Amino acid sequence: MGLLRSRPMTIREDFEARIRQARKDGDERTKNVINLIKNNVLTQLKSGKGVKDDDALWLSAIAAYAKQVQKSIPEFEKAGERGVEALEEARFERTFCEQFLPTKLDEAATEALVRRLIEEQGIAGPQQMGKLMGVLMKNHRDEVDGALARTIAQRVLAG
Repeated sequence: MGLLRSRPMTIREDFEARIRQARKDGDERTKNVINLIKNNVLTQLKSGKGVKDDDALWLSAIAAYAKQVQKSIPEFEKAGERGVEALEEARFERTFCEQFLPTKLDEAATEALVRRLIEEQGIAGPQQMGKLMGVLMKNHRDEVDGALARTIAQRVLAG
């Protein structure tokens, strides 16, 4: 009898295990966020674009959903008392998604990267913002928050 080789669980398998557990626990929040992401994945798979059901697809769907949720948070914050429940839900969903996504550089590390790229690429002045952001996002997309990087780049190039 041969040794069983354990392989890492795919994101799809992880989601299936988590949704089974959420059903047992009566955890509606977890079930809802998983189902929303699963629906996004299924839509992409049925799109006819030859998308493959792999971790890259799931990560893309999770990242897109996390970005969508992140954009909604300031609106819920502005709503005051009326937005408290929705804000809490959005924060839960963002936290759920973040556990699957690569961690992003913080502000100081992003600024150090921006300054290094400015020097390496010989970028001088705000008129070359497009070039800087192009290089940054092409080579470091998974490491940086694009909005934070743009804000830092604008500040550094202006100074």
